[in-house]
Amino acid sequence: MSMVDSFEKIPVKIFSSLKEGSYFIAQEIAALIRDKESKGEKCVLGLATGSSPKTLYAELVRMHKEEGLSFKNVIAFNLDEYYPIDNDALQSYNRFMKKQLFDKIDINQRDCHIPNGEWKKEDIKKYCIKYEELIEEVGGIDLQILGIGNNGHIGFNEPGASLFSKTRLVPLDNSTRLANSHEFQNISKVPRLAITMGISTILKAKKILLMAWGQTKAPVIQKAVEGHVTEQIPASLLQQHNDCIFVTDEPAAAELTRFKSPWLAGDIDWTPQLIRKAVVNTALKVDKPILSLTNSDYNDNGLSDLLVEKGDAYEINMQVFYMVRDSITGWPGGKNEQLPNPPERMQPYPKTCLIFSPHPDDDIISMGGTFMRLHDQGHDVHVGYQTSGNIAVTDEFVTRFLDFAVGFEQLAGIDNKKSSQILDEATAFLKDKKNSDIDTEEIRQIKGLIRRCEAKATCHYVGIKDENIHFMNLPFYETGTIEKKPMGEEDVQITMALLRKIKPHQVYCAGDLADPHGTHKVCLDIIFESLRRLKADGEEWIKDCWVWLYKGAWQEWDMSEIEMAIPMSPDQVMKKRFGIFIHQSQKDMIPFQGTDAREFWQRAEDRNANTANLYAQLGLTKYAAMEAFVRWHY
Repeated sequence: MSMVDSFEKIPVKIFSSLKEGSYFIAQEIAALIRDKESKGEKCVLGLATGSSPKTLYAELVRMHKEEGLSFKNVIAFNLDEYYPIDNDALQSYNRFMKKQLFDKIDINQRDCHIPNGEWKKEDIKKYCIKYEELIEEVGGIDLQILGIGNNGHIGFNEPGASLFSKTRLVPLDNSTRLANSHEFQNISKVPRLAITMGISTILKAKKILLMAWGQTKAPVIQKAVEGHVTEQIPASLLQQHNDCIFVTDEPAAAELTRFKSPWLAGDIDWTPQLIRKAVVNTALKVDKPILSLTNSDYNDNGLSDLLVEKGDAYEINMQVFYMVRDSITGWPGGKNEQLPNPPERMQPYPKTCLIFSPHPDDDIISMGGTFMRLHDQGHDVHVGYQTSGNIAVTDEFVTRFLDFAVGFEQLAGIDNKKSSQILDEATAFLKDKKNSDIDTEEIRQIKGLIRRCEAKATCHYVGIKDENIHFMNLPFYETGTIEKKPMGEEDVQITMALLRKIKPHQVYCAGDLADPHGTHKVCLDIIFESLRRLKADGEEWIKDCWVWLYKGAWQEWDMSEIEMAIPMSPDQVMKKRFGIFIHQSQKDMIPFQGTDAREFWQRAEDRNANTANLYAQLGLTKYAAMEAFVRWHY
């Protein structure tokens, strides 16, 4: 038994990516199906929905088509479904399962069991009892696949769900509805009820594999794996199952003790970065400046081995304090004179800088202060807007612009039949639009134009020339729905072409991995792949190109990770706020903004102020706000 086992009460298999983790689960499923088939038995699978299993199902489809994996002996029971909802609605899990898996394999459709969002409410209890009976009739579930909600729910068993619960109709927690609102455009359209297998039903499965991808799942994974068993964290009840494994990627496992505080979980190699992490986390935990930490603080927080290896707390404190201090600079692009231990090299000066913005407002929201400072300090700043961002514009905002366009034509006496036809068709479509409808090409173009104009106005506000504004419109994004295409070759070629054209000394891009299925993650992968190829091609300029990663609107880097922090004065904070305000289509309640009800400018200011406060808490100078970056090496 290792020290890790003393913390983790459920076995956790951790992979470098969700693709590798999904492949592992697919192999487990395939092995079970083939074993059952060799014995002439049915294989009963419990299946999950949502974003987590998409890559898993894609791999199972590939194995069916390329490796001959047959599903003819499989009986499937799905965990849950929204209620009420039409089976063919875009957000329906019935539709999801058919699209992602059932219609692409040779499973007998009569063996596909999914709770039905069209059941009459007075009949639901009867149907739920029948669902339980069907599972028992086939001998129970052999392997149950689960995802996990940010609040710890499994299936739609929300916090407080009973250990003895069975398939039933349940109310959805507001946090779950907010988390899923990206599928419905806004929270008001998310069903308030759902049909779900119960905790008792899930725990009866012979084997359970729970998957979790991305940094947003890290806190709840830690609670479920290392915390106490409690119905307030439904996934923690899986500690009572005798054959359950959590399968995660590295970001989802980041809060586990073996990563968060590895010195508590066994012998480690005390690298400078790990020393910084241990000391910074300890200082924040005990609420002391770094230079005030004592030997007792080290001993009381599991760092006695560090004292043994490196000596007195005073010397270690000084080493870490200087590391943190040297991350602060008012010159993100360098300066035309030498500074002591700067995070960014001084030469060449001025630099050519390329800011990649996944959506048309990420540049100003995530690094607006740095954006403006780079320009003000004389660097040649370019912005690459990677996607149109059209999906995040409300229909009501489009209607406002259509009304303006009509009024402008009338005012100017313009007689443009083609323009009028487009306006008429767009207005008619929006008037009769249903929840399941995908926007027409014209509507998407109008929404994209709205965001393009806002982005261009922001650049003008900062002082960026038109020729330095690049609208990339990467093809992976243009589906008209929340679900995007995977990264494609055309996306990479467009990005490589822009990099070759500009030949930047600095690249800034969103390192926000909070949602591995989100636009930011795909945009980052495209940049990384492009830079790797350019380096492999021997491009001379790329040897002198540094890449800095910023976080998105929801999160900040851990204090122990930050390599460059740009301080901001109160006036600079206000100037950034006004820049964010230019993006009027994203103000107030917008589609797909997640569980955080604050506006983007509020999130940005709170996050930047918190970073400054943490630096001050560690004993550094107190600034109004700070933007933080981590360097990526390739």
